[in-house]
Amino acid sequence: MSLPQDLHFGRPGGTPTIRRAAALCAVLLIALLANASRVQILESSRYADNPANRRQAIVRYSSPRGDIVVDGRAVTGSRDTAGMFRYERTYTDGPLYAPVTGFASQVYGTTQLENTHDALLAGTDPLLATPHLWNGVARARNAGGNVVTTLNGAAQRAAYRQLAGRTGAVAAIEPSTGRILALVSTPSYDPAELSGSRAAVARAWKRLTGDAARPMLNRAIQQTYPPGSTFKVVTAAAALDAGVVTSLDARTTSPDPYPLPGTGTQLTNEVDGCADASLRYAFEWSCNTVFAKLGVEVGLRSMTETAAKFGFNDRKLRIPFPVAPSTFDRKLDGPQLALSSIGQFDTRATPLQMAMIAAAVAGEGEVKAPYLVERTTAGDGETVSTTAPRTLHRTMTPETAQQLREMMMDTVAEGTGRNAAIRGAMVGGKTGTAQHGVGNSGNPYAWFISWAQAKDAPEPAVAVAVVVENAAGRRGEISGGGDAAPIAKAVMEAVLNGHPRTRRCGPSGC
Repeated sequence: MSLPQDLHFGRPGGTPTIRRAAALCAVLLIALLANASRVQILESSRYADNPANRRQAIVRYSSPRGDIVVDGRAVTGSRDTAGMFRYERTYTDGPLYAPVTGFASQVYGTTQLENTHDALLAGTDPLLATPHLWNGVARARNAGGNVVTTLNGAAQRAAYRQLAGRTGAVAAIEPSTGRILALVSTPSYDPAELSGSRAAVARAWKRLTGDAARPMLNRAIQQTYPPGSTFKVVTAAAALDAGVVTSLDARTTSPDPYPLPGTGTQLTNEVDGCADASLRYAFEWSCNTVFAKLGVEVGLRSMTETAAKFGFNDRKLRIPFPVAPSTFDRKLDGPQLALSSIGQFDTRATPLQMAMIAAAVAGEGEVKAPYLVERTTAGDGETVSTTAPRTLHRTMTPETAQQLREMMMDTVAEGTGRNAAIRGAMVGGKTGTAQHGVGNSGNPYAWFISWAQAKDAPEPAVAVAVVVENAAGRRGEISGGGDAAPIAKAVMEAVLNGHPRTRRCGPSGC
């Protein structure tokens, strides 16, 4: 039997058919390669990020995560579950450090430091890349790196303990550097409840996100409040720098009550002696009428500029996670400017912002950029990156800062802030009781901002801001001096007692 003539390979009729078949195969091969290249290069991220693709998650949790460190001790860890997502995140004193660590969840992702340093903690950050060729050949993952925080554990615990049972927040800063020493928000939550992929995790998420008390809200940086009389520090700085006030002890022309400009509304005070009071007396006893009138005399432009120098209206602040912007309205009429100058109307601030104000006074007028991460390290402890202090703004002249320090010290020595006094230390403070709600019907927020310096130390060691939402006592008895100042005192004492110059030592050492 013979083959048809056109299929004989050696015959002229077979060549076109084979060529067509070869060309078709080549086209199909090119199409296959093109599609593979499209999938691997152009569409890789879409497939990799598809929720149905579990490979990334399996690899991500196949090894222990690096740690977040406070005072040289890890406050996070990893537990081997032997499951598909092998390692789950664990937390030591979870509710205490939750505003800083955030959570790392196989189901709900990451927040706070767990989010901003996710690649480093997971071991995928290029900065952790090993110089050895074998890791690349064997596809071995680098061990997770560590995040060393600036927190002072004693200050963090003092703030959390003092706020227990109340809704509020504390922020503490080292004035000379901007290092954040404490960042506390209550009520809090345990981030360990969100680790893993069990049914209990979904139940915990539903309970936490549905809680009216909002335990997952970081009130220290994500919630803004009317700062009340603590904002009078900013108004005093603006008045002194602008020359509206030239002497702390000279009497002002400030009627009591003070008629808001262009209206029949009378602004009053909670204390006596505010009529034509000096700036020192008005600051010490928190005279609303004096500061409202000063704000109007300084003018909207100068008040806005001074507020901005302290950090208001800054939408770019990160520590490294973002901070809600504190606001001072740029468009105000006379009555609104008067009220804004005493921390009411639309003026809003985070506790961290108010700690920055106290730190600026303590730091001779400079606002340092607050930061929470001292350095990052590889798994073997080798330093990967460090954070250097930097100045954000000069808020006022050194002379004005010194005058404000005097007035804040007077407030603690003999005014509304006496509950913050610390034996053996210089302490300056400012109280605030901020009205809020429709027609100011809500219980006021109790505020206190302060700084402390050991008497033999060259500079202040800590600046603190405290806000208490549900302060104790009847509405008329709530005050920054009574409710918030003792909390600030405890935090300042914790820092001072751990400072080399003020540490209390026993027979066997410190």
